Amino acid sequence: MTNKHLGNQTSAALQMDDGMEAELKDNTNQQCGWFSRNLLLALTLLGVIAGTVLGMMLRYVPDLDTNTLMLISFPGDILMRMLKMLILPLIISSLITGLAGLDARSSGRMGSRAMVYYMSTTVIAAVLGVILVLGIHPGNPKLRSSQVNSAPKNQEVSSLDAFLDLIRNLFPENLVQACFQQVQTVLKKVAVPVQNQTEPILVNSKKLEMKWGINVLGLIGFFITFGICMGKMGERGKLMCDFFNILNEIIMKMVSMIMWYSPVGIASLICGKIAAIGDLEMVARQLGMYMVTVIVGLVIHGGLILPVIFFAVTRKNPFTFYSGIFQAWITALGTASSAGTLPVTFRCLEENLKIDKRVTRFVLPIGATINMDGTALYEAVAAIFIAQMNDIALDGGQIVTVSMTATLASVGAASIPSAGLVTMLLILTAVGLPTQDISLLIAVDWLLDRMRTSINVVGDSFGAGIVDHLSRAELAVIDGDIPLSDEVFVPPPPLLTEIDLIDPIKPPELPPRSPRPPKLNHHAPSLTPSHHSPRSVRSPSPHSIRSPSPRSVCSHSPRPFRTHSPRLLRRTEPGYCALPTHDNQITTLPRGFRERGRDRERDRERARLQERERDKGSETEEDEEKERMMDEASDGEESDDTAYDRRHKIPPCDLP
Repeated sequence: MTNKHLGNQTSAALQMDDGMEAELKDNTNQQCGWFSRNLLLALTLLGVIAGTVLGMMLRYVPDLDTNTLMLISFPGDILMRMLKMLILPLIISSLITGLAGLDARSSGRMGSRAMVYYMSTTVIAAVLGVILVLGIHPGNPKLRSSQVNSAPKNQEVSSLDAFLDLIRNLFPENLVQACFQQVQTVLKKVAVPVQNQTEPILVNSKKLEMKWGINVLGLIGFFITFGICMGKMGERGKLMCDFFNILNEIIMKMVSMIMWYSPVGIASLICGKIAAIGDLEMVARQLGMYMVTVIVGLVIHGGLILPVIFFAVTRKNPFTFYSGIFQAWITALGTASSAGTLPVTFRCLEENLKIDKRVTRFVLPIGATINMDGTALYEAVAAIFIAQMNDIALDGGQIVTVSMTATLASVGAASIPSAGLVTMLLILTAVGLPTQDISLLIAVDWLLDRMRTSINVVGDSFGAGIVDHLSRAELAVIDGDIPLSDEVFVPPPPLLTEIDLIDPIKPPELPPRSPRPPKLNHHAPSLTPSHHSPRSVRSPSPHSIRSPSPRSVCSHSPRPFRTHSPRLLRRTEPGYCALPTHDNQITTLPRGFRERGRDRERDRERARLQERERDKGSETEEDEEKERMMDEASDGEESDDTAYDRRHKIPPCDLP
């Protein structure tokens, strides 16, 4: 008994150990699976931390020359060159494949939603920057004394010229040239000869020049039209569509390969930028409040406003969306280029968040070019900061001008690092502020540029998620899942089987019976008294006039609704009818009488034939010869007439 009890305890302990081991193994597999899926993200975070720490340590190394800083930043430069190499083929293939799978109406609605979102968020970011810089007031006139005269020259280009350059770049005159150059209005000193003078006068004149840089806006405009036209061709354009689909997949595979090098490149870029800063403490004392204003605005816009808009439209958790695009956010923080981060953004949205590829390929290239929420906020803060630093009071109209100009300038800003400093000239010129003070902002632009670029990428990603949610019904229509919204949908009738038609509660209805002939002695009685009755008959009761039951086997029962007690009805009872007699039956004759009648009919027919032959006269010799030949051809077989006569015992007769 004791041994049996010990054996049961041992088996129970072994089962418990096996269960704990299986559970531990499952937890280990889950942790390993999560780590393998997020290994690249973990390495990127380690690269950011390592680059920051190493850059801060290199600041204490004396006599860091330019060559050393160049070698430190060299791996980061290689990463930027590889990402920029993929921008052009990625934009082309993504736009064409995204629009080829849409019809004109769906692409128009999708583009309208994207533009409404982009312009709305950009205006909100610019207004938020104006409110923060007016509330915090980071500008101090004492900062002008410590600035260095290393500002870019004031080109005195108006906002109208910048807007016209934007339109010109949208319609490039040479598609190949648009891949590496774009149009820009510049001021040139032109010598104007003057009469009675030997030396000409130099006068500023506006000219159009080509500057280096991808004309992304012109390429987007051309390939949007190209993709829509190719989608209208149907089957004839399928070969081209397959080509660009394969090209897009190849580019994305190259992006996946490059991303494994990104932790090293991002660490190199951050380390080189931090190590190249001259006096970090002095910059922090001078521009600390300016940096705090910009960073607080970016945090509010990216961490509060954009998630609220996303949740209000889609009713989804924005923080789950943030976890899906975290890799793109880290890459933008390291590269400071929204166009360079575009391949990573494609990968995060399509693989992690399962957003439709037609939406990402159409929305993201446009968003990387014109949706610059962080840049608009930064430029609005910087413009008013320079006005505060010069002790210039701006009125309401100038503040509105700053907000609108910052919005338009962010649309025309290039997707490259430090592009906001170039567009700052337009804003300062629009409100009449001095442009020489931009040099003071260059010292901290390396950090703010990365932060505003990350907000730009986050805004593009949220826009793609919102457009995908709003366009899901139209995409389902194109895929053939549901009918068009303007058509009346009539659902087809359900396919019911015989088992579905049977009601378990109500018995099934039987088909109507065919009319039966009236049974003998069971004609339906009339409610009037019978004329055959010698005495008066009272009105019949309902039981007496009930029709016979179809189950009734007996045709002469006194109670027709029952199946027993056979009895003939009396003449005075309702429902009585006379039984059949010989008077109303068909008469039948004996067989011999019928045969004799047929023999007499046959004799009369034979007599008529003989009389007809007698009238015709004698037959000719030719007729006799034909008859003889026909008899010989019968091979001695008797004819049908002979067989009939023999069978009915008709005596032969001689015909004349």
